[in-house]
Amino acid sequence: MVSVKIINKSHHPLPAYSTACSAGMDLRANLEESIVLQPLQRVLIPTGLFMALPEGYEAQVRPRSGLALKHGITVLNTPGTIDADYRGEIGVILVNLSQDDFVVNDGERIAQLVVARYEQAELVAVEALDETVRGEGGFGHSGVK
Repeated sequence: MVSVKIINKSHHPLPAYSTACSAGMDLRANLEESIVLQPLQRVLIPTGLFMALPEGYEAQVRPRSGLALKHGITVLNTPGTIDADYRGEIGVILVNLSQDDFVVNDGERIAQLVVARYEQAELVAVEALDETVRGEGGFGHSGVK
């Protein structure tokens, strides 16, 4: 388990894992007043959380499946990436893909936060790539089984 320093300026408890095998922790809206998210509208929702991730880690902001299925609410830049050197407030860009208004209330669970290890890549310019069976086959290339 990795230790992550976090400042909580919200009036909600720190995010926590719901079960022993949970990959993500719920992020909550930290609002002075409710926000009405109209169809196709997007808005940045504050969480009141600030963190310092260790080098070699990122935090991913992902949608909550219940909000997506029941209300058509998702995170617009999925997954949103929080870099290890970012020290600002964690914000969640929500978008309403439904045909109905959706009210975001203070304390509502709006997204998941997943902390993950990453590696930076060294890009090496070459003139050709090795051949593979798939080759340049793109979307849908593997066919229907």
